[in-house]
Amino acid sequence: MTLLSILLGIIPLLGIAWTLRNGTITTVDGLFMSLILLTLSGILFLNAFLDIRKRLRSKSQAPAARKTS
Repeated sequence: MTLLSILLGIIPLLGIAWTLRNGTITTVDGLFMSLILLTLSGILFLNAFLDIRKRLRSKSQAPAARKTS
């Protein structure tokens, strides 16, 4: 799931690069499309970040729980 979130987070960034390359970033449509694509990318990268952080925390807490038992 993490890898899928990262891959799907890159796709909107490519859309922003395409908008910049075509020069339509200065239009209202280009600005709103860039904002929407940044939001999508941010949500997907946040999902990947939270998943990685959860996995790292569970790995670091698992040995500590075994020592106290």
